Amino acid sequence: MNVAIIFGITGQDGSYLSELLLDKGYVVHGVIRRCSSFNTKRIDHIFDKLILHYGDVLDSSNICSLISKTKPNEIYNLAAQSHVKVSFELPVYTAETTALGTLRILEAIKNSKVPNIKFYNASTSELFGKIKSNIQNEYTPFNPVSPYAIAKLYAHYITINYRDSYNMFCVNGILFNHESPRRGETFVTKKITKGIAKICKGIQKCITLGNIDTWRDWGHAKDYVYAMYLMLQQHDADDFVICSNEQHSVREFCEISFSFVGLFLKWEGIGINEIGIDQNNNVLIKKDIKYFRESEVYTLHGDSTKARTVLKWFPNYNFFQLIYEMLKYDFEEHNLPFDDFDTCVRKYENYKSNKQEMVQ
Repeated sequence: MNVAIIFGITGQDGSYLSELLLDKGYVVHGVIRRCSSFNTKRIDHIFDKLILHYGDVLDSSNICSLISKTKPNEIYNLAAQSHVKVSFELPVYTAETTALGTLRILEAIKNSKVPNIKFYNASTSELFGKIKSNIQNEYTPFNPVSPYAIAKLYAHYITINYRDSYNMFCVNGILFNHESPRRGETFVTKKITKGIAKICKGIQKCITLGNIDTWRDWGHAKDYVYAMYLMLQQHDADDFVICSNEQHSVREFCEISFSFVGLFLKWEGIGINEIGIDQNNNVLIKKDIKYFRESEVYTLHGDSTKARTVLKWFPNYNFFQLIYEMLKYDFEEHNLPFDDFDTCVRKYENYKSNKQEMVQ
């Protein structure tokens, strides 16, 4: 029976990966930090099937002890301070957890007496930063522009270094943005979908955002954790870009999301004073400078050809399905009814058609 350790098991990706591995018959060990409040909501439904350990990627002895005790076949490193904006406020902590945390796990694997451990490291599209190429793949040069991305760059290269230097099975998954109903509330997609539910519930008037003209390649976390699993099932260790191969803006995410609930955005004003209003002239979106990044990455658009060719990985969710699932979850959380998928898509298509006619 295969045994896996997941660092970062309580996060969005950790919870979906846990479900996947349990379904495949794995014994799943998860590492959780001691804190003043419980943060296991995402894994509560499978809590009894997991073996959880208190630990931290800041503690080398704890990592070594855990590996010795559990004798894993696979280790997934999903632990990090993962919010880009926060990394500017907590750069040292970001480096300790995201960069050196990865090194501590790799050292523990190297020095352990457990044979043939396979290691997955969660890399990120933020490595590309302010890129000059329109589309990014495994051969695109990195140009990180945040403490988070720079910490991830160290983790990425130290993973390759241990693979090459010590003949260890270590891989990097360069994952582009991936969302789900379990996304943290500080991330823009969740802020939008949950905000819409609150507006429709009557407990919030509008959503305040930063730069809505950034472009991202978005997918569903459930699809992306399957790619993580596939990387560790290969004969040879290698790094892969995982993405949808599509690009959308935050503005578009807003327009689709609001149209799904029958609210059709029109934009007025320019720059920081731009607002989004609905057909009844209610202000639903406004901007605040505090939500703009210190050093913005304006566009990311991936090419996952290698993963689709080698891993035979293909995403099951498209952009509309992702938004629909997130909205439906947030509406159910607020005891609100929600239309079926086809009805929602038709509403957006009508909105888009009317918008184009207005422009003409």
